[in-house]
Amino acid sequence: MAAALMLVAGCRSRPEPPPRDVSIWHTVGSWSGRGNVQTETFTSDTGAFRVTWETRNETAPGAGRLYAVFRSGDSGREIMDAVRIEGVGRGVEEVSAERPRWYYLSIDSANVDWAITVDEQVVAQTPPPR
Repeated sequence: MAAALMLVAGCRSRPEPPPRDVSIWHTVGSWSGRGNVQTETFTSDTGAFRVTWETRNETAPGAGRLYAVFRSGDSGREIMDAVRIEGVGRGVEEVSAERPRWYYLSIDSANVDWAITVDEQVVAQTPPPR
C-alpha cells in the first residue's frame, strides 16, 4: 500500500511553464541605389522595425551621406528617423513608431551607393516546453 501511495504522489502533474514571447522579423522591403528615392508604401501591424543598412563606394572620403526617414503613407509627414549616417559603413537600427499604419521611406543620399532592408517585428509566443 505504501508503495502505491508513493507511486501516485510521484505522478502528480507539475504546473506547465507559461509560453515565452519571441520576436519574429518579417521583411517588408529591400531597396538599393545611389541618390534620392521614395519607396512604395507598406503596412505595419506593430510599428516596430529593424533597419539594416550599408553604404559603400564613397566618391570622396567624408563626402557620403545617407538619411532615411519613415513617413506616413497617408499624409507624408515624418514619423521617425530610420538611418542618419555619413561616410561608408553598415549597421542595424531598431526603431518604433507610436502605432500601426501605412508607411514609406524617403531616402536622401549623396556620394555613396546604399542598401536598406526593413523588417517588421512581430511578437509570437513559443509553446511551453514539454
